[in-house]
Amino acid sequence: MLRFGLREAGVAVALVLIVIFFSLTAPNFATPENFLKIFVQIGINTVLASGMTFVILTGGIDLSVGSVLALCTVVGALIMTNASLPFAVSIPLALLGCMGVGGLCGFVNGFVVEQWKVPSFIVTLGMLNVASGAARVVSNNATITGLPQPFIDFGNLIVFGVFPSIFLIAVGVILIGWFVLGFTVFGRFIYAIGTNEEAVRLSGHNPRTYKIAAFVISGLTAGVAAMVYLLRLNVGSPIAGVGYELNAIAAVIIGGTSLAGGKGSIIGTLVGACIIQVLSTGLQLFGVGDNVKPIVIGTVIVLAVVLDAYRDRYLRVVESR
Repeated sequence: MLRFGLREAGVAVALVLIVIFFSLTAPNFATPENFLKIFVQIGINTVLASGMTFVILTGGIDLSVGSVLALCTVVGALIMTNASLPFAVSIPLALLGCMGVGGLCGFVNGFVVEQWKVPSFIVTLGMLNVASGAARVVSNNATITGLPQPFIDFGNLIVFGVFPSIFLIAVGVILIGWFVLGFTVFGRFIYAIGTNEEAVRLSGHNPRTYKIAAFVISGLTAGVAAMVYLLRLNVGSPIAGVGYELNAIAAVIIGGTSLAGGKGSIIGTLVGACIIQVLSTGLQLFGVGDNVKPIVIGTVIVLAVVLDAYRDRYLRVVESR
């Protein structure tokens, strides 16, 4: 209960306080239209960050998700704009294509990391450039438009007049991740590897399989995020996703997941994504320029890491008594 109070609940309280602050001070913040806008804008980052949570829990990192998203948007858009395919076939096929490409990129990342013991930072940095270049080659450096109208209409759908379809997709991905991490053997091993990989190995299990699977999950969620991007912006772009990997990592860290691995939750990641977007929207309403907003959000990230160090130190002292 103490861990929950200091980590997950503490992040949620921080979000509530930020919302209250901006509601009282920022003009037009506490309006239904603004909250609807926030729900729409957190969708892509939430989906990306959900997969990133698996990788970071194992002690790794994935810098390639933004470029993989760009490649997947191009693949998905090309499939949906194929005149020979009816939209009832092209849309599911585009989803499979995006997830397939994303999962393949994730597998390559994980395999290289584990096969040759190369730091994940280096491997995924390389994949960032490979996927970015592939997106330009596949699209011929062109933005792809003309997606099916039913697909566009679904992206604009507001359920019960409150929840955008994009936000509900993100919540669905979070719930699946929450179930996998909290109620499956696979999820327990993800946490165990981040806590003590050698202990997992000595218990007779191969950490390599689980770590590769974590990268595959990150790639799959990048594919899903690409479909969310297409729903929101209705174009496949080879330059989509620039900087998205940093926002995803920020959401995971602010949400309470430790960069050292083994500690954190995917629900906290959702809250972290909400904090980033609320901060960005609130600062925009204050008239803060785009050049200043990254400074504020970067400061919040550093403070979250420092707080995590103090929190773990305090927990170790309490548990030792």
